[in-house]
Amino acid sequence: MDAATAATLGGVAGLALGAVALLAVRWSERAQQAVPVQPEPAVPRGVADVLAVLRESAVVVAGDDSVLKASPAAYAYGIVSGSDLTHPELRHLVRQVRRDGVIRESELELARGPLGPARLTVRARVAPLSGGLLLLLVEDRTAAHRVEEVRRDFVANVSHELKTPVGGLSLLAEAVQDASDDPAAVQRFAARMQVEAGRLSRLVQEIVDLSRLQVADTLHAPQMVSIDEVVAEAVDRCRLVAAAKDVELAVSGDPAARVFGDRDLLMTALRNLVDNAIAYSGHGTRVAVAVTLHHGLVEVQVSDQGVGISEEEQVRIFERFYRVDPARSRSTGGTGLGLAIVKHVSANHGGEVTVWSQPGQGSTFTMRLPAAPTDLAESTAHPTNQEARG
Repeated sequence: MDAATAATLGGVAGLALGAVALLAVRWSERAQQAVPVQPEPAVPRGVADVLAVLRESAVVVAGDDSVLKASPAAYAYGIVSGSDLTHPELRHLVRQVRRDGVIRESELELARGPLGPARLTVRARVAPLSGGLLLLLVEDRTAAHRVEEVRRDFVANVSHELKTPVGGLSLLAEAVQDASDDPAAVQRFAARMQVEAGRLSRLVQEIVDLSRLQVADTLHAPQMVSIDEVVAEAVDRCRLVAAAKDVELAVSGDPAARVFGDRDLLMTALRNLVDNAIAYSGHGTRVAVAVTLHHGLVEVQVSDQGVGISEEEQVRIFERFYRVDPARSRSTGGTGLGLAIVKHVSANHGGEVTVWSQPGQGSTFTMRLPAAPTDLAESTAHPTNQEARG
């Protein structure tokens, strides 16, 4: 066979192989098109619209546990990731309902995210829909659960705190009865009973104050209040206690410092700050109270030269019933509610309270409140001649 013939036969063979390959590709495409595509289950009419407006997390789950539709809240809370339910607890609940068709509701604790210890407390409800689909509703109960825990702790703490003075009064009353023939002992026990009765009275009053502050609409009719005058009166009420410990009270004020608010509540808060400073100060030390007005804020600083507060404890001192030094609090009659009241009063007046402290160098508590507009404050402080005559 000569070279020309061989080249011709090779070309024909190549064309034949190419044609066969092209036919094979076309046949494969036709075969794929012949396989029917399985349609995804359709979400029942109206369900998608309802999911879009639900406040709670809502998810429609298919028979293979994949997510067909989810509300925005479900993604925001991490209930759904892509087309999957994120938490195994929810998948288990869904499979139980799929197995027997019985509606189930359960309260669960779920991880808030893939990292960290934060948890969500949720109420999950699963119900079957048509076409083998399931509807999962997840309500975030974390805030309500925390409020309930705080309420239980508060009741437990109040009960515990009340037991001490009440029990003390009961024992002292028995001692007085047994010592009826000893006038000196009766006087000693009676004096102690007065101390315990005073402690009980302060505790009850502070519980009432704190309960009042936790009502949403505390400041029904705010009035113009001169902080300078409130501070002067609060300090005056603490002078006897300060004198007993030889603690000097130094006050510097600003007559222009005025706020809108409740005078009695502000008095309670400032007296608590001064009382607290005196209680944790040593004999012969100094407590300074300063009122300043700048940048639209009234600042009241109460500084002492006491024992100071560690950085770890500073984050907790505004909690109810928390005491930096329980032994000292018992000796001074502290209830652990004073700073919690200061915090709530500040918040209810649109302000805040902060602390700076170092062990052995004393503490400074700063109460910041929005100042009343200057023109209104001046008109209140200096009424017109007609108003003065009227």
